[in-house]
Amino acid sequence: MIQMNSLIELNNQKTIPCLGLGVYEMTLGTKTVETITYALQKGYRHLDTASLYNNESEVGEAVRASGLRREDVFVTTKLWNSDHGYDSALKAFEKSLNLMKFDYVDLYLIHWPVPQRRLESWRAFEKLYNEGSCKAIGVSNYMVQHIDELMKQAKVVPAVNQIELHPFNYTQRKPVVEHCQKHSICIECYSPLTKGKRLKDAGLVECAKRYGRSTAQLLIRWGLQKGFVTIPKSAHSSRILENANVFDFSISEDDMNVLEMLNENYSCTWDPTNEP
Repeated sequence: MIQMNSLIELNNQKTIPCLGLGVYEMTLGTKTVETITYALQKGYRHLDTASLYNNESEVGEAVRASGLRREDVFVTTKLWNSDHGYDSALKAFEKSLNLMKFDYVDLYLIHWPVPQRRLESWRAFEKLYNEGSCKAIGVSNYMVQHIDELMKQAKVVPAVNQIELHPFNYTQRKPVVEHCQKHSICIECYSPLTKGKRLKDAGLVECAKRYGRSTAQLLIRWGLQKGFVTIPKSAHSSRILENANVFDFSISEDDMNVLEMLNENYSCTWDPTNEP
């Protein structure tokens, strides 16, 4: 059994496992259920899905198939762009909850800072949080300007900001990381492996060799050592195991600096830096 019991305390005193399984693009029905169940059986206790991913029902089924208690698995889902607005957000959440067949979700995120309607969506999130339907609420792809706008209205401070984050864009993302830390908002890294686009980078390969680890493991370990929740995605059993085998080594301070020097302001997904 892989030990992945390290928890990070959120600003509402709830805890979140520092390593999770991202399930983006896992839409293979029974195969998806089997993959997620396998991860849970091997020690994963944190699943990250979204309305956009079209696999919330499979996530719920996998949790039940794993034999684990619901309260032992941390599940995140997200509000998609077309569902923004107060009433729309409430309806979208209810749909997600019904698909998963859960009584609650551990974390509900605004997936993207859609202009005009995101503040109304946050009011709906606060209602869901106060009712106990969400154990924590947060945002995704929010930059400094979006956080500042939200903080002017929010009665509940976001618990999490989930952003694309890895050494190849860390300098670019550092302002929002530090801004969130100032407000005790937990940073969560998605696409920590750059969707595989930078795994063969020469500097990264050289650094990984010093530890006898894969470049993917080094990137995951970097995020964990920075104190970020990290959610690599894989649908392959061997890589699911490899990605979790990162708790028995540490990256030196010098090599952490080496990794951060890999920055090239690279985004492998959408870049919300200049979103209004």
